[in-house]
Amino acid sequence: MITEVSAVNFRQNLGEMLNQVQYRNDSIVITKDGKPVAALVDAELFARIRRLRERFDALSARIARAYADVPATDGLTEIDAVVAAVRKRR
Repeated sequence: MITEVSAVNFRQNLGEMLNQVQYRNDSIVITKDGKPVAALVDAELFARIRRLRERFDALSARIARAYADVPATDGLTEIDAVVAAVRKRR
C-alpha cells in the first residue's frame, strides 16, 4: 500500500511510519506544499531499485557506445521504426 503524507505529519509520526514500512511493506510518499518530494520504502525494495538502476545505467551506456557514431536523427528514425513494427504485431 502507498500512503501519502505531508512532511509535517511524517515528522510527527516517524516511528509509526517506519513500522508501516518495515512490517507491512508499505511505501510512504512524503509531500511538501502538496508536491511529492521523497519516498520511504523498505530496504529490500530500495536494494532492488538500486540494482535495476545500475542495470539500466549499464545498458544505457552500452547503447550510447554502440550508437556513438550514428547521427541522432538516424538513431531516432531507427527507434521509431522498431516501435512501429512492434505495435503492428499487437
